[in-house]
Order: sequence, then structure tokens, then C-alpha cells
Amino acid sequence: MKRGQNLDLGVIGNCVIAALVDRAGRLVWLCYPRLDGDPVFCGLLRGEDDEEGMFEIALEDQVSGSQHYLHNTAVLVTELAAAGGARIRITDFMPRFKQYGRIFRPMQLVRRVEPLAGSPRIRVRIRPLFDAGRQRPTRTWGSNHLRFVAGASPLRVTTDAPIAYLTEEMPFMLDGPVNFILGPDETLPGSVGAIARDFQEQTEEYWLDWTRFLSVPFEWQDAVIRAAITLKLCSYEETGAIVAALTTSIPEAPDSARNWDYRYCWLRDSYFTVQALNRLGATRTMEDFIRYIGNVVALAPGEQLRPVYGVVPGLPLEERIAEALPGYRGMGPVRLGNQAAEQVQNDSHGHVVLAAAQMFFDQRLPRPGGLDLFRRLEAEGEMAARLALTPDAGLWEYRGRQRVHTHSAVMCWAACDRLAKIARHLGLAERAEHWQREAERIREAVLARAWSPERESFVESLGGSDIDASLLLLQEVGFVAAGDPRFIKTLQAVEKELRRGHHLFRYHAKDDFGAPETAFSICTFWYIDALAAVGRRQEARELFENLLRCRNHLGLLSEDVDPETGELWGNFPQTYSMVGLIISAMRLSKSWEEAFWRGW
Repeated sequence: MKRGQNLDLGVIGNCVIAALVDRAGRLVWLCYPRLDGDPVFCGLLRGEDDEEGMFEIALEDQVSGSQHYLHNTAVLVTELAAAGGARIRITDFMPRFKQYGRIFRPMQLVRRVEPLAGSPRIRVRIRPLFDAGRQRPTRTWGSNHLRFVAGASPLRVTTDAPIAYLTEEMPFMLDGPVNFILGPDETLPGSVGAIARDFQEQTEEYWLDWTRFLSVPFEWQDAVIRAAITLKLCSYEETGAIVAALTTSIPEAPDSARNWDYRYCWLRDSYFTVQALNRLGATRTMEDFIRYIGNVVALAPGEQLRPVYGVVPGLPLEERIAEALPGYRGMGPVRLGNQAAEQVQNDSHGHVVLAAAQMFFDQRLPRPGGLDLFRRLEAEGEMAARLALTPDAGLWEYRGRQRVHTHSAVMCWAACDRLAKIARHLGLAERAEHWQREAERIREAVLARAWSPERESFVESLGGSDIDASLLLLQEVGFVAAGDPRFIKTLQAVEKELRRGHHLFRYHAKDDFGAPETAFSICTFWYIDALAAVGRRQEARELFENLLRCRNHLGLLSEDVDPETGELWGNFPQTYSMVGLIISAMRLSKSWEEAFWRGW
């Protein structure tokens, strides 16, 4: 089986680092020492036949394999079978569990290999690369470890496998379990086998406990739980950040050059991410994420927000090309950093206010929002009020044009509208009236200039004529009611122009890279939600079920789907796609009472 052929990958992580493992048990992606770090295992972007940048545990004469997660955990199991009947099991995870009153989440990866049948022979190849694939490390070894040195952060693999077979990369008989713990260049304080077993047991217990307290719908529970765990794995717990995806430069479509680095945090995702976490009841993760947003706002109070920030807010995201990495299936360029951080996107202020508004109305939270937070949000409201009707790059981050985008203006309206509601909640009548006036001013302008009598629809920019999928969010954020004839007409225009089979494109007009070729999964979820909102519930359920069938073998989604083949494209796993799945499932599922007590 060639590497890098598809996105049939499993994700493991512990909210500090994360890795991707393919169906043959090869670790092909790991950034270190955190989610946005150096891709020391970068095989996913090295091409089909390149054997560098991977951690491979290969079964000799392999003919088949299967992969699954242990129930309700982030512990991944790959089972491989050889022609003669020999079988092995590879168990991959990153330690995460409660210890000494806090969460133990070291920068470590654990790989456990066990014989299941016959006399299996395995070959282990551990080939990290440093500096975005440019530097092969110096390799040294001791009696029970391999050490890879390049720069200031060497890696160590501690193991109870025979070191000679590892250094020579020769096959050996697997006559009992062997274990590998990859992490910092530190000595382990005990037997690697005992530590690996103990870490696995406690990690399983942590995830089972975490999922036990999730709020899930009656239907599609497995899909929602897997999406929730994946969303959690895309969080960097130290700062509360949630990245858009774990990878960079998986193309949105074949040979499209639509290759972007998604290992960062887009403010445009924040409202829907908070909404999904709220519905799941994952309040601690939600609080951490809102805390991250608060730190972003505090970086430059009263100034315009950037569209995207690093997992540590304030770090530069200068975009550059990783010349040593040919890219997924050889489809470069591979970009590190993201130029979108330099763009003007006015909708960010609205997303921040909408996300933070949860702090004022959710009584489960131990530290509810008060006057201090409101004052900080008012600074974002002032920016939203000032920028609402000015040109920007828009939600889709056009690099070659600016317009007064309807979505951006509506999100600025939402910032003012929610500030009015928060002010009333806090008993600040004068501030409530002020923000209500600002909201009405923006709303009247959008209604007058974003509605096209010729198209009988809202359009994507004020005074424009194009249609885009963001118009489906007009009812989502409360700008117009789902039953408003203008929204019904807009929904019809969107599906007429952007629907391709069971999927929805974000827009059809050419942009800096030509016309889009694949469907944006989050837009299909928006479409599903809009259909449900206007009463077309059965159609929404059918589209939702179809999109679930587009997930990979482990229930994960990337950013895009080819509407003809169903193949996944774009960075992986995509947080926005998993968030969309969670929200749509919650809205479409039968209630527990309806399904369980009344019979289904």
C-alpha cells in the first residue's frame, strides 16, 4: 500500500500534540513540540514512494488490515494480517489523564505492538525529519533507546524492542509485545512496557469519563461522540486555542494550489465552535476557548482584529513555502504560516462578541461575564459599528479583491445586536439603547443594499449580484427569520446555483485560483440547517445521512468533498466540518422522549 494516497487516516492526540496514522499503521504526520510546530513526521507531504518522515511498523507479507478506535476514546487500534495467517495489533495513543490534581499531557506518543496469530515478522523504520523536511537528524542509540538530534529539540524513542533490528531496519520475529514511547530526550523512570500499559489504561479511563458527560442526541451518537473527541484533539489546552485542522497544504482540490496552513485559529469559526461545545456540554473546553478569544482581544484593545491567530496569540504567522516537501500526492506548494493574518475581515468582531456572549447567559459557568468583560466587548462593538459597511476580503479570504461583503456586515450587526442584549441583561439601559441604534442602522443599510430585486435574493456583497453559501447564515444569526419570504427566496437561489448533487459549493464565481472544484463540507451543513429551519426536515435528514457516508473509515471529515466521487480533500481533520456535524445532528435528531419512550 502506498503512503499518502488518501485521507483514510486516524488522529491521536492529547491537546498538546497530535499525530495521523494511516491504515497500514504508519505514522505519517506529527508536529512537535505542539500542534503548530515543526512537522517532524511529514510523510503525508513527502510523496507516494518517499519513505522519509515516517514511523513505520510494517508486517512482512501484509495482505490486509483494519483500523478502529477503542470505544469512546482517542486510542487507535490497527490490525494487520499477513499472507501466511500471521496477525499483529498496533495500538497508538498519546497519554492524557488526571494526575496530582491536574491533567497529565506530556509531549509523548505511545505505540504498542502485539502478536495476535502465527509467527509475525515486523520491520520498524523511524525516520523523522527536521526543519520542515530539510534536515535529516543525527541518530544515536543506547541499550534501549534511539535518539534523533537536530537543533535544540532532540527526540528520543525508548523501547523494549531489540535496538539492533531498529538501527539496521531489519525484520525480526514478534514473539511478544513490544512498546515504543516517543518524546523529549529524557530517560523514562521505569520499565517501558509497564509505563506503556499503565498510560494506556489511564488514557482509556480519561476518555471514557470525558465522553460519559457529553450531551448527545438520540440519533447518530457514534458520529457525534467521534466528532466531539476530534474537536477536543484539535485544541491546544495550554492557551485554549482550537485549530482549524491539524495539517497544512492538503489541497482543496487536485492540483489547484489551494494549499493553506490550517494549524491556527480563525475567529470566524469561534461562534459555531462555542455553539457546538455548548450543545455537547463540554463547558470546560468552551471556557478555555473563550478565554483564548479574550486574550486575542487583549492583544490590541480597540484595534481591528486579524482573521487568524496562532495557538499562542501574538506570534507572527508569516507565510513561506517549505521547499523540501513536495506536497500531498506531489501537489505542492506546502505552505507554513498563513498570509490571511494580514487580511482585513470585518466579520471577526461579530464572531468574537457572539462567542463571548455565552459567558453572560450560561449559568453553568463558574465565572460568568460581568461589567469588565462587557466593556472589553464594547471596544469590539465600536470597531464593528465603524467597519460594518466598509470593504474587506470577506469570509472566503479573497486575496485579490475587496468588497462590502454581506456576511461581514451582518456579523458586525450581530456584534451590536448582542451587545444590546448583554447590556439589558446587566441592567445598562443607556448602553442597550446605544447598541440597539447601531444595530438598526447597519441592518437597514444591509436590507436596502444587499437585497437584489433582479435576483429576488440577498446577494454576497452590497450592490453586487453573486450568490454565496454564507447567505444561509442570515437566519442562523437572527438577521432575518427563517420564515421570512426574503430568506426563502435566498435559500432557493443558493440551492439553484451552488448545489451539486448532495453537496453545496461555497460559491461558483472564479476567484484568485479559478472556479472552485470541490464542495465545502461546512456549507453543506449550513444548507442542511437552513432546510430544517424552513420545514424541509426530511430532505435535511437525507442530506445529513449522505454527508455522514462521506466520512472516512473512522468517522472523520476533512474540509472538502468531491461531489462526484465523494473523495475527501482539504486539511484534515477539519474542525469546522466536525462542528457542523455536531450542530446538525443535534437539530435533526429525534428527541430521546420521542424515540425511546414512544418507540422508534
